[in-house]
Amino acid sequence: MTEKGQKTMEKAPECQGKPIIKLVDVWKVYKMGEVEVPALRGLTLDIYPCEFVAIMGPSGSGKSTSMNMVGCLDIPTKGQIYLDDKDIATLDESHLAQIRGKKIGFVFQQFNLINSLTAMENVMMPMMFQDVPTYERERKAKRLLEIVGLEKREYHKPTELSGGEQQRVAIARALSNDPPVILADEPTGNLDSKRGEEIMELLRTLHERDKKTIIMVTHDGKLSKYADRIINIRDGKVVEGGNEK
Repeated sequence: MTEKGQKTMEKAPECQGKPIIKLVDVWKVYKMGEVEVPALRGLTLDIYPCEFVAIMGPSGSGKSTSMNMVGCLDIPTKGQIYLDDKDIATLDESHLAQIRGKKIGFVFQQFNLINSLTAMENVMMPMMFQDVPTYERERKAKRLLEIVGLEKREYHKPTELSGGEQQRVAIARALSNDPPVILADEPTGNLDSKRGEEIMELLRTLHERDKKTIIMVTHDGKLSKYADRIINIRDGKVVEGGNEK
C-alpha cells in the first residue's frame, strides 16, 4: 500500500479513479463552557470507490466524530471534506441533507426504525423524501427486502422482528435510494454473535456484488476481517502507519 492507504492492486473499471471521500486536515473542536475540547486533530484520510473500510479506535479516539464528518452529519471546525470532488465542509444543513439522501445510506447500531411503521414502510421512507412515486417505492422496497431475506416479513413492525431482522430492514432502508456509500456505525453492536456474522456477511456481499463503498465504524477487532482496509484512529487523527490492508 502506498501512503494514506492508496491501493496499488488493479481495480475494476467502476472502482478506479479519485477518492470518493477525502478529509484534509479536519479539526472538530467542541466548546464546553470556557473549555475547548478537540475531538479531531487534523484528521486526513482518503476512501476510494468500492472499498470496504473499517475505521477503528478505542472509546474517545474520535472515530464517532470522524463518522459524522464522513457521513455529512456535521461540519468541521476547520479543514476540507470532499465527496465526489465537492467540498461539503461549508455547506448548510439543508444542502447536507440533500447530499446524504442521495449519496450515503446509514446503518446504525440502534437500528433507528420507526416502530409504528411496517418493515416495507420503513424501507420506503427515504424514497419519500426524494419524491419517488408511490408505486416505485413499493416495488423497490419489496425487492430490497427480498435481497436481505425478509420477503415474508415485509408487513411486520419492528417490535415483531428479531434484532437481526431489524438490522436487515435497516440495511434495506440504507439501500433504498441506491447510494454509492453505506456508512455502518457498530452494525453488530446490539446483536448476538450469530446474527452479527449474518449481518457482516450481508454487508460483504453488497460490497463484492454491488460494488458499494462500505465504511464501518467499530471498536470490535473481530469485524476487521471483513474489511479491505483498516484505518486506526487515536487522539483525533490517523495513527502513524494506521492504514492497514
